[in-house]
Amino acid sequence: MNENAAVYFVDRHMHEGRGGKVAFREVDGLHRAMTYAELADQSARWAGALERHGVRREERIAMIVRDELEFPVVFWGSLKAGAIPVPLNTLLSASVYEAILNDSRASILVVSEQLWDTVKPAIDGNRYLRAVVVVGGEKLCDGKECVTFDAFMDGAEPVETVEAHGDELAFWLYSSGSTGVPKGVRHVHSSLKATADTFGAQVLGIREEDTVFSVAKMFFAYGLGNAMSFPLSVGATTVIFGGRPTPDGVFEIMAREKPTIFCGVPTLYAAMVAEQEKKGGAPDHTIRLCTSAGEALPREIGERWEKLWGAEIVDGVGSTEMLHIFLSNRPGDIVYGTSGVAVPGYEVRLVDEHDEDVPEGEVGELLVRGPSSAEGYWNRRNKSQATFQGHWTRTGDKYERTADGRMVYCGRTDDMFKVSGIWVSPFEVEQALIEHPAILEAAVVAKADDKDLIKPAAYVVTKDGQPVDTDALKEFVKAKIGMWKYPRWVTVVDELPKTATGKIQRFKLRDLDV
Repeated sequence: MNENAAVYFVDRHMHEGRGGKVAFREVDGLHRAMTYAELADQSARWAGALERHGVRREERIAMIVRDELEFPVVFWGSLKAGAIPVPLNTLLSASVYEAILNDSRASILVVSEQLWDTVKPAIDGNRYLRAVVVVGGEKLCDGKECVTFDAFMDGAEPVETVEAHGDELAFWLYSSGSTGVPKGVRHVHSSLKATADTFGAQVLGIREEDTVFSVAKMFFAYGLGNAMSFPLSVGATTVIFGGRPTPDGVFEIMAREKPTIFCGVPTLYAAMVAEQEKKGGAPDHTIRLCTSAGEALPREIGERWEKLWGAEIVDGVGSTEMLHIFLSNRPGDIVYGTSGVAVPGYEVRLVDEHDEDVPEGEVGELLVRGPSSAEGYWNRRNKSQATFQGHWTRTGDKYERTADGRMVYCGRTDDMFKVSGIWVSPFEVEQALIEHPAILEAAVVAKADDKDLIKPAAYVVTKDGQPVDTDALKEFVKAKIGMWKYPRWVTVVDELPKTATGKIQRFKLRDLDV
């Protein structure tokens, strides 16, 4: 039996009669569409083009590709050839691209035309790349430095999907690198189907008639599941948007394209709620269910969203190392402000510094085990041994378990700190701040006062830049969560530093003056 993931997610749809159905539809750029039959054919031709260019099994195919039709063609086509696609964050700098390309030793690089000016300096002197393929690029490529996507594919014959074992390496994802150089996370073929069978089927309940719109991009784990593996697992349709999501832009896409499942991140949910409340009334949409990940969703935002949209947000927790969400709320059983319970097929534990289980109500590090865990990091043996311990994966997240078994996020292991000997969760303080009517976003970090004692410091973004009384804001938080947890300093900023996945980069805030 061929367990190559491309057989299940792409090829089988031809035998099941979905060849004429649209798999992907662009809503910006050229506004193109691709049917399941076209995806099967084009991905097989991409595999043929790789074979023609001498690409051997397990060679890496680096992808710095925006969300556009060429992304699924290259990803699934590389799997069909037995090569290893490596989707990369499209918002990195040239120096980081250079480091990743050297680290992965990719032999082929595929890059979107719009990103060429950033990427070009990263490939100068690269000794591993044999070809650089530009999506578009007719005015860029001279036949020596790079080749256009169309030229690379021209005349390539489709090839049969190579046989692969479920435990065989399929693709890599590089971690977000919010605190350092990104790490190559290696995933096997069976992991894609495992996430579709667990979260996709048993939590999201995705159906063939669904249309999915994910603002989270396909280059990272959350977006890859939302826009590729989940819809393709049931023969649904994905709306592809390559641009930067803004509230008004997302509203327009929702009204025009009529998706039924929307996958967002907390930052965008907060901005959309604020914008819709200004407009008044209910938005024009056909959304039946939403998902959120990347950061914990504040309770206030979830409740306000559901009131406006009439659609629940299934807030969950996943990681690059586990490929997608493994801890989640569920439709019809959502408690905003919590991360819910383990997704069917996964187990979680909360442990102390001695790896002993912590009792209910106490903070512990979250460990998870399940069918989609990565094989390890590339060239990071010590880090692999520290993170992947037998069947269990250390997440680096701090949680506490409520009496009804739900998990409440407290922060990253590195973000937690003690005030007067008591653990403080930055997320708890941030939730309290966001409940203030003037606050749009908040981030809390530890700072030392003039006596060198650690206290909370808050950075806030106000709605529409309106002024706020910071002393009154401190009193507001005191009343919400307690005297010792309130931020001793409150700084109003225009925006918070974030990764491309929407995660707040708190380490950058620690270096700022208050």
